[in-house]
Amino acid sequence: MTLPRQHGDLASVFREVLENEAKAILKAVSRLDKRLLDAIDLILTSRGRVIVTGIGKSGLVGKKISATLSSTGTPSFFLHPTEALHGDLGMVTEQDVILLLSNSGETEEIVKLVPSLRRIGTRIVALVGTLNSTLSKMADIALDTSVEREACPLNLVPTSSTTVTMAMGDALAIALLEARGFKEKDFARLHPSGSLGRRFLTVRDLMHTGESIPMATSELPLKDGIIRMSKGGFGCLLIVDPQQRLLGIFTDGDLRRFFERTDGNLGKNLAEVMVSMPRRITPDRLAMEALKIMEEKSITSLVVTEGETVVGFLHLHDILRSRLV
Repeated sequence: MTLPRQHGDLASVFREVLENEAKAILKAVSRLDKRLLDAIDLILTSRGRVIVTGIGKSGLVGKKISATLSSTGTPSFFLHPTEALHGDLGMVTEQDVILLLSNSGETEEIVKLVPSLRRIGTRIVALVGTLNSTLSKMADIALDTSVEREACPLNLVPTSSTTVTMAMGDALAIALLEARGFKEKDFARLHPSGSLGRRFLTVRDLMHTGESIPMATSELPLKDGIIRMSKGGFGCLLIVDPQQRLLGIFTDGDLRRFFERTDGNLGKNLAEVMVSMPRRITPDRLAMEALKIMEEKSITSLVVTEGETVVGFLHLHDILRSRLV
């Protein structure tokens, strides 16, 4: 009867697996050659998408590679090889590049796809663990993902081989990202619900426009201005001329100060009580910058202008609702 391993032995196994997989990746680095650059050029010059396919563990790795490509500026989707053989090849065009994943290079479902892909005109890049395999010979470009052995003691469970394949896919995606000049803002544009995406929200993304902007002309009597400000629900009015050029702002704080300092004559017009030259921001600035201005100046709203023309209005509540902070 085999006794179970002690905890110390298991920790050793854990380390060995990590070390073996790390060594496998480093050996893959030593094998890189012109074929990698050819694959990058092929994808960059194609007018279609990168379609990734594999089955079993390779399929799972392929889904991750496809997701990484898509999120870094290279449109991609995963195609299940069996479904492809039963009609889903209709999603593939001659403008696409397809990544075929197979450690053995002899996976039946993958090899069967190649003649049909050739008829369509799709270019083929194989991530393959055996360079003298059927799939390697049928591909336009074959990238070597071979390993000396798997990290499992039985040399059976796909471990080192799937790690190397995934790392190769990551490297390909990041090389394409660099080649395309893909920046943080581009990444945020593709991840609008994530924390990074929120960091790159612009004032334009959050501001109120059109009839929702709380505006009034300078000739409007203060009494009517108070009513309009109350209905607007923002606690302020932007004072503009007939061409919607910014003249000033009047807030509920200004109203309180007006009553504190004067006899409260509501017959005055807004031109007499407004604050000239209010803080403003342009719509292309980051919402984070708008928040910083509000915090520094202890204000809760900003006028959004292009030149002298009012194009929007941003309130602190709009930023809070966006979960920017």
